[in-house]
Amino acid sequence: MPDHSQGRNLGLLWSCAECGLNEPEHLRSCQPFPTFTPMSVRINKYLSEIGLCSRREADKWIELGRVTINGRKPGPGAKVTSRDVIRVNGAIVESPDDDHTYLLFNKPTGIVTTTESSEKDNIISYINYPKRIFPVGRLDKMSEGLIILTSDGDIVNKILRAGNNHEKEYEVTVDKPMSPDFAEKMSSGVPILGQVTKKCKVEVITPTVFKIVLKQGLNRQIRRMCEHFGYEVLKLKRTRIMHVSLDLPPGQFRDMTSQELEKLFELIKDSKGTVEKKPAKKKPTQNKSSNSKSDKPKSGQSGKTHFRPKSKSGGGKKHPSRGGKPGGKPVKGRGKRR
Repeated sequence: MPDHSQGRNLGLLWSCAECGLNEPEHLRSCQPFPTFTPMSVRINKYLSEIGLCSRREADKWIELGRVTINGRKPGPGAKVTSRDVIRVNGAIVESPDDDHTYLLFNKPTGIVTTTESSEKDNIISYINYPKRIFPVGRLDKMSEGLIILTSDGDIVNKILRAGNNHEKEYEVTVDKPMSPDFAEKMSSGVPILGQVTKKCKVEVITPTVFKIVLKQGLNRQIRRMCEHFGYEVLKLKRTRIMHVSLDLPPGQFRDMTSQELEKLFELIKDSKGTVEKKPAKKKPTQNKSSNSKSDKPKSGQSGKTHFRPKSKSGGGKKHPSRGGKPGGKPVKGRGKRR
């Protein structure tokens, strides 16, 4: 089990599994350093306590499906711990008092890069870090190597978005010797998933091993690129993310150094994140109907069922032959004489 003896400032969402106490001073001084059990609080209380909204507002957001816990929509009264990843409208929620964590981890094969607790081999349970963290990007289950985990939601898209052109380097082993033009074909762009991959750097190391540097991260991109040319990937290891290179044995993690963090923030300072990515208010311009409320479908109805077809017998049941007006003149073509 990883050693968490450096992470003792855990706050009030943790209790000592040995003593059952949750006072911060006790958590810092208890010896030997115990296994921590996360304390749970209601999600509406948590969102209120960090100053995001009132409890009543939180309940409304939950009812509207705007809140997720570890990727799932919670029900009323759901509880969270300091390990859960909470999102509101897709954005990760964190306490303003939290000091952010930035970890480097050498993911072994068999570990799934997800925060879903229902996945028994999820990366969060494997690391068992005593604070809410989540992975920046992903490596598929059978891939290994460097991955960043953090509590800082602001840096995620700034690192991941292809438009920001941040490099990630991989070492790949394939099932047979590569053709002489393999590197050139791979680096020129490969049609996968309905698009052509961005140009990249490819260097052949041995007849069956090559290095590749990508600036995008499509689903199983390297495996699909190799499959396009008739090769099967036997081993895939990420060895570098931007300026940070892998220096850990499999299954181990460490804090990023101050020098690594300083360089990271320098590299991403001009990168675009989630906010810039969203289009600005396009929905109102799509409504071509009049401003009358009667033109909008009611909740639970589709637009197709909003307009009522005209009745063959006239406008109402009470006056089928008089156009719906009491005492009015008969309307030609409506009603039948008996």
